[in-house]
Amino acid sequence: MASPESIVKFCAVSKRYGDGPLILAGINLEMTPGDFVSFIGPSGCGKSTVLKLVAGLNPSTTGQVTVAGTTPRLARDRQAFIFQDATLLPWLTTQHNVELPLKLRGDPVAERVTKARAMLALVGLDKVSSYYPRQLSGGMKMRASLARALTLAPQLLLLDEPFGALDEMTRFRLNEELLALRAKSPFSALFVTHSVAEAVFLSNRIVVMAANPGRMHAEVRVEFPYPRLPGFRETLGFQAKVNEVTYLLHQVEEPVRP
Repeated sequence: MASPESIVKFCAVSKRYGDGPLILAGINLEMTPGDFVSFIGPSGCGKSTVLKLVAGLNPSTTGQVTVAGTTPRLARDRQAFIFQDATLLPWLTTQHNVELPLKLRGDPVAERVTKARAMLALVGLDKVSSYYPRQLSGGMKMRASLARALTLAPQLLLLDEPFGALDEMTRFRLNEELLALRAKSPFSALFVTHSVAEAVFLSNRIVVMAANPGRMHAEVRVEFPYPRLPGFRETLGFQAKVNEVTYLLHQVEEPVRP
């Protein structure tokens, strides 16, 4: 089992699906509470598979994954998963979408209404709580997805490219809002992205993955303090860190075959 100080621990973890090729090989990683760890790397390197192992959606083939000192399945009530698509139910209002995890958990009506309203206010959607998903922009849908996850007060938030389909300005704004939310409702985070700038802005640790099979190529520490405001992106330190991670990504790029 992981030490009490660990929120997530991978010990020599490998993963393959059935008789298929090895997806992950020899993953060793330990997260402490408060870490924001981003995974970045070429397509097919197993970034999303890492999140699925932590969420207990798939078992590892070899090695051990522990979450908050127990198995991923037993720790499901301490984590929340946000996908690239907001996954809002189209027949429910924003308020009822945000209430849904609490309803499934069996929370009393008054309690879940109050908690959902508080989370919607936190993400700036309290004025559109009666809207349906079709009436929301892409950024608003993702805010609703964040609010829904935060109703569970997770210790660990798993985010699989949640802003990948959004335009750059909306992505920047939601990056800033995510960190602001984290300051108000602290959680640890595992974040998958293809954007180096996003990883540097959000994270205190970045894992650069290589593919075929997926493995950890390097880890980069981002030792700039929080809170990180928009002006952080204009600093020389930010750009230097972006260049460092970009250089490591170039090292793991698949060669172009003639």
